[in-house]
Amino acid sequence: MRPIVFTVLMMLVLIPGLSMANKESFDVWLTGFKKEAVKKGISQKTLESAFKGVKPLPRVIELDRKQPEGKMTFAQYKAKVITKERISQGRKLYRQYHETLDEIGAKYGVPAQYIVALWGMETSYGNNTGGFGVIPALATLAHDGRRSSFFRGELLAALKILDEGHVPLKDMKGSWAGAMGQNQFMPSSFHAYAVDEDGDGRRDIWTTRQDVFASTANYLSKSGWLGDERWGRPVNLPKKFSEKLVGTDVRKSLKEWDKIGVRLPNGERLPDVEKMNASIVAPDGLSGPAFLAYHNFGVIMKWNRSQYFAISVGTLADAIAE
Repeated sequence: MRPIVFTVLMMLVLIPGLSMANKESFDVWLTGFKKEAVKKGISQKTLESAFKGVKPLPRVIELDRKQPEGKMTFAQYKAKVITKERISQGRKLYRQYHETLDEIGAKYGVPAQYIVALWGMETSYGNNTGGFGVIPALATLAHDGRRSSFFRGELLAALKILDEGHVPLKDMKGSWAGAMGQNQFMPSSFHAYAVDEDGDGRRDIWTTRQDVFASTANYLSKSGWLGDERWGRPVNLPKKFSEKLVGTDVRKSLKEWDKIGVRLPNGERLPDVEKMNASIVAPDGLSGPAFLAYHNFGVIMKWNRSQYFAISVGTLADAIAE
């Protein structure tokens, strides 16, 4: 599984059979963890500064345990995340940084509007990156018994980031689950995909927008992005369309979907492309909106395994590029 970003963590469910609490005291646990960190190459200096005064954060445990209240429909989700303000700001920032974005987009083979859309979806263009200290948040979750192994690995990865000097400890802020920076990478994602685009020796996804943009583009590129294809598009389905044809497990050429009666929203026929395959996704069922999902839709879902999120990223990207 790819290194997980915050929005993926928010979707994870409780895993049956795992202890909900670690009976070992935090101080005893931390002593053992520090010994492991030293063996993994983390410097004593980093350990001393990173864990100075660190205690478990009850609010992190509360948020980790909190379960969604009811199911939000895609229509409700879209109304919440694809606002006029978010589109307007995205277009403004796209124009403001177009030279940098176009250069990075060309370098990594990812159109600039998708870089901006993910930036907007994850942190409202850097305006909401989370106010938790990454080290205490991850230490809290690593000590806790529910997903301790996963978060222990992320904590070690975060300490390595500090050891390498990419960000000062005081600026290493993120979500309650440890997702960091303007594109909300988990520490393991950082090591796998973060880029020092401005060449200053630091991969700074907190304050350096060149690094933020390039890191996002690098993630998509390494995940298999096809630069000559879009993410997908909204479509109209014919009457009596079979539910068995809905879902990413069913893939057909555009020509095949056209023969079945799938049409563009304006009623026109689909492009006559034999070799381009797609799936039909209908997050609210056949009574709600439907979309053709191309290869790049699956790439976005590697970032976040949510159809709601992937459709919204594509929709926002389309709106920004208009």
